[in-house]
Amino acid sequence: QVQVVESGGGLVQAGGSLRLSCAASRVRFSLNAMGWYRQAPGKERELVARIFSAGSTNYADSVKGRFTISGDNAKNTVYLQMNSLKPEDTAVYYCNVAGRWSHYWGKGTLVTVSS
Repeated sequence: QVQVVESGGGLVQAGGSLRLSCAASRVRFSLNAMGWYRQAPGKERELVARIFSAGSTNYADSVKGRFTISGDNAKNTVYLQMNSLKPEDTAVYYCNVAGRWSHYWGKGTLVTVSS
């Protein structure tokens, strides 16, 4: 079974930075994409950023210019550099890895941005 583990969450003041990491193990197929999603209290889970195997990326409008996603295909890892954090970025951040036929979620890491 594929395992997806996130790390790097925590408490930060508004304007600060955090770097999230995600590693997928026991992967027996080619990954098409790895991405970060977040879910704030009382809200639906939403896409934050995603990187595809060819290197292209897409971002939610709310994080463009502040967050940067990067990945290492050989290590099945993905990172999310978050700068200029805002209180509205507070959420549980989930990593998702997707192959052609299936995708897997991590358990999430909490990011709290204080004002």
